Amino acid sequence: MYVFYEDDGSFKAGNILSETDASLQVESESGKRSKIKRNNTLFTFAKPEPAALMSQAQAMAEEIDLQFLWECAPQEEFDSPALAADYFGHAPSPVEQAAILMRLHGAPAYFHRRGRGQYRPAPPDILAAALAALDKKQRQAEQQQAWVDDMAAGRLPEEIAQVAESLVVRPDKNTMQWKALEAACARLQKSPDRLLLELGAWPHPLALHKRRFLAVNFPRGVGFPDVEIPPIGRDLPLADAEIYSVDDITTTEIDDALSVTPLEGDRVRIGIHVAAPGLSVTRDSELDKLARARLSTVYMPGDKIPMQPDSVIQHFSLDAGREVPALSLYVTADLATGEILETDTRLERIVVRENLRHNMLDAEVTEAALNDPDAVLPYGHWLRPLWRLAQHLTAQREAVRGKPENNSRVEYSFYLDGNPDDPDTVVRLVPRQRNAPLDRMVAEYMILANNTWGGLLHQHGVPGIYRSQQAGRVRMSTQALPHEAIGVPQYAWSTSPLRRYVDLVNQWQLIAAVEHGVSARLVAPFKPKDADLFAIIGAFDAQYTAWAEFQSAMERYWVLRWLKQHNVTRSVAHVLREDLVRLADAPLVTRVGGLPELERGTAVQIDILGMDELSLELDCRYVGTVEA
Repeated sequence: MYVFYEDDGSFKAGNILSETDASLQVESESGKRSKIKRNNTLFTFAKPEPAALMSQAQAMAEEIDLQFLWECAPQEEFDSPALAADYFGHAPSPVEQAAILMRLHGAPAYFHRRGRGQYRPAPPDILAAALAALDKKQRQAEQQQAWVDDMAAGRLPEEIAQVAESLVVRPDKNTMQWKALEAACARLQKSPDRLLLELGAWPHPLALHKRRFLAVNFPRGVGFPDVEIPPIGRDLPLADAEIYSVDDITTTEIDDALSVTPLEGDRVRIGIHVAAPGLSVTRDSELDKLARARLSTVYMPGDKIPMQPDSVIQHFSLDAGREVPALSLYVTADLATGEILETDTRLERIVVRENLRHNMLDAEVTEAALNDPDAVLPYGHWLRPLWRLAQHLTAQREAVRGKPENNSRVEYSFYLDGNPDDPDTVVRLVPRQRNAPLDRMVAEYMILANNTWGGLLHQHGVPGIYRSQQAGRVRMSTQALPHEAIGVPQYAWSTSPLRRYVDLVNQWQLIAAVEHGVSARLVAPFKPKDADLFAIIGAFDAQYTAWAEFQSAMERYWVLRWLKQHNVTRSVAHVLREDLVRLADAPLVTRVGGLPELERGTAVQIDILGMDELSLELDCRYVGTVEA
């Protein structure tokens, strides 16, 4: 004897091995034995065999006209055997009973299940709605499949192109477009961004990299609304000092400048002057909200997204030849010993005489020229005192660090001679030594300012945002902790308030300290243990990291373009570890296939077989080591 039964929502048939009042032991055609509840059985039969019954019933079910069956069915709840008898006009055979059950069960729009073998026809209005929904679903499935076929054939459907950006940024996985793209990617074994790029959703990988970054971080665009700059509300004295700034040729946000005033003997007063947007961009103002939304300027080769509106930058940037407000740190020092005799922080107006650029001076400002008082040196009267004190400051920090800083590594400046959105724009990689004298001088005085001003805030009990390093761990906090890598007792970023939100926050606190002294902690924008200060630290860390990762990706992209533009197919690289190397003539780290185990720093020759501008990877092969 055989049984037709329901199991996990589907119908099955098997041979009855044994039975009780509550259950049956059944063997399937495959030989698998299972125990089923008697409540799940629908009917028993002697023939045909289970496999034959299932195939014959399935074929018969497919021939049953659903609309006719629905019209024949009673309008109230009914048993499937009764409907089978009415439909076939005689006592139904096991095959016919099974066929009716399969047809009823497979058409939930027409028949609503009410129990084991029990159904009720759907009311006409509900059936009409369900059929309309099924028709819509069918048409959507057909449309979705058409999109899949188009993409597989190398054509980009317009409906997919319109939402391409969202499909690689924040896809709604319930949409037809995503489901079609996912199916096409599975068929072609490609990622969504690569397939869409190949189909022409973006003209080139550069456009995809930028659009994806902007869609995630600047969904409303990179522009600023028109916001009025409030007056600074102070009558500031005019500084009497010879002031210059030193920056890269591409710098437009000039945050800092330096001055030198000779005193008696070997004494000198060095001025470190920092732009003071904090006088107008105050906490919780509209301008503050704009800056806090970005937290830092975003840099990339040939372009940038500023933290603050151009109007603020133009108003406060230390551009030569005009009076601008500044927060100035004056340091009186003995050039013979490097001893700092006095420090003084002031709010004032300054006039920068000239905005000097590295490309104008680097070739002439050498250590030899700085150390030789008779050598011809542009701006020598200004540069030599800065150089002498900077050397002392470096030595003092290295004594604290316990070892000299390693500044021998070459860094590269990226220059694009054309449109930064055009991948065919010529890219120039200009190498610069990190220990170039001008770089070392400027860096040393920024460290001095950040250290001194961090100490000033701590002295007055005014909270600030500090960057510390202890036991190799770098972190930001509101506590004045040592920065062991730099070799200073505290370090509070304060010298780039046009470009970094942390520096702007610290400037607000410094302004309070300068203007109110010991009572500053009572009137500063941020009071001790202000929860918002901790929120800024958390947000800044995350956003600054995201900006740095994008800058690194864009630099890597343009290095690949540089290699392509110069048709570089073989290069020298230096081993970092395992199969990781750094190119000798470009700022790029890559993996090399077949690289043997070699010591760090070993020079090797590699073949560049290809590159992927989407994944930003090189395909390289090891050729051999290079003799020293």
